[in-house]
Amino acid sequence: MKIIIVGPGAMGCLLAAFLSKAKQEVWLLDKNKGRAEYISKNGIKIEGISGNWKAQVSATDDASEIKSADIVIICTKSYDTKEAIKSVAGIIKEGALALTLQNGVGNVEILTEAVGEEKVIAGVSNLGATLLGDGQVRHAGKGETVIGMSHGKIPVVMRDIREVFNKAGLEIRISKDIDSLIWSKLIINVGINALTAITRLNNGRLIEFEGTREILKNAVTEAVKVVKRKRIKLIYDDPLSKVESVCEATATNVSSMLQDVLRQKRTEIDFINGVIVRQGKSLGIQTPVNEILVHLVKTIEASYNLKVK
Repeated sequence: MKIIIVGPGAMGCLLAAFLSKAKQEVWLLDKNKGRAEYISKNGIKIEGISGNWKAQVSATDDASEIKSADIVIICTKSYDTKEAIKSVAGIIKEGALALTLQNGVGNVEILTEAVGEEKVIAGVSNLGATLLGDGQVRHAGKGETVIGMSHGKIPVVMRDIREVFNKAGLEIRISKDIDSLIWSKLIINVGINALTAITRLNNGRLIEFEGTREILKNAVTEAVKVVKRKRIKLIYDDPLSKVESVCEATATNVSSMLQDVLRQKRTEIDFINGVIVRQGKSLGIQTPVNEILVHLVKTIEASYNLKVK
């Protein structure tokens, strides 16, 4: 299978390395020409739970160099989704499908608007990865990846993707109700990501302090109200307990949003807590805690270059 992975972040590089190691033809598409050349020359280095190893991957900043593909996996930050799909729209129109393995809610809609519903596969991955540098990733946790289409159809290519991932040692399954999984993961991210970015605490520390535990509870409660009004069924019965258990299970993890803040990068707050705020307004549901979290994270982003006087 010929696979294009758009985005050389932690998840993109981790997938590219595993799939390349499994003898698939993998291309990494990067908007940064210099970084693409570096990865093509030096490969992707993995360390962590799968050991220390290296995979050679072709990388480019020009999609026309790749020409065709069977599947395009979007691994960019959510705010780059429009630009990412634009860069590979011609390849997708020629027969490839687009699979999003991104954080938050809204990416499926952006891809669908660009290439059509029948071309878009949604996905949720629980793989743990931390970017250490260009083409360098710490494989921090094993986890299942689930894919599906919003309309519930299962085309043959999705079974092909499952086979390729499984051969690469990546656990994957197909779901007919991927929307429930996407929103279920969103609830977890709503409770954890912004709080870690603001407090600079590891996931597990959030439930050790009364203050952060209360804020987490209120943010999740608001999000659940939105989900219930939208009549989306979550995959767990007790959302708050689920979020707290994830904090415990990933106690030492540095969330992706905290990683962004530490690197003084733009975060995906608009696609996580921001979704709850926007949906809440449209549904007449108040979301004051999520609004505060959004404002605080955006203030942190805006003040990266300011020094304390």
